Amino acid sequence: QVQLVESGGGLVQAGGSLRLSCAASGLTFSKYGIAWFRQAPGKEREFVAGISWSGGTTYYAGSVKGRFTISRDNAKNTVYLQMNSLKPEESAVYYCARDQLPFGQARIASVYDYWGQGTQVTVSS
Repeated sequence: QVQLVESGGGLVQAGGSLRLSCAASGLTFSKYGIAWFRQAPGKEREFVAGISWSGGTTYYAGSVKGRFTISRDNAKNTVYLQMNSLKPEESAVYYCARDQLPFGQARIASVYDYWGQGTQVTVSS
C-alpha cells in the first residue's frame, strides 16, 4: 500500500522559511518522480515543484523559482521542499504526490496517482 506523509508545515512570518518533508512507503521510491502541489481555500490545486527519480532534474513554478528548492534522499524515501522568503499569498495546504512516470515534470494534478494528506502552511503578514 503506497503512502505519502507530509510534515513540516506551520505558521511563519512573511519572509520566513519552512522545510517540508514527504516520507513515502509501500513503493520502490527511486523509480518515481515526485511533485509538490498546494491548494488555498477556493482555489485550484497548483503545481509548486517536481523532481525526477534520481533527483537530477527539478522543475519549479515560475512564482517560486529562486526561493524554493526541491530535493530527495532515496535512501530515506523522502522528498523535501525548502521554502524561503515566504509570502502571505502562499498560505495553503501543501501536498506531495507520486508521478506515474519517473519525471515529476507534469503540472497537471490528474497525472499523479498517489497523494499525501497535506500539511498546512500559514504565512502571516
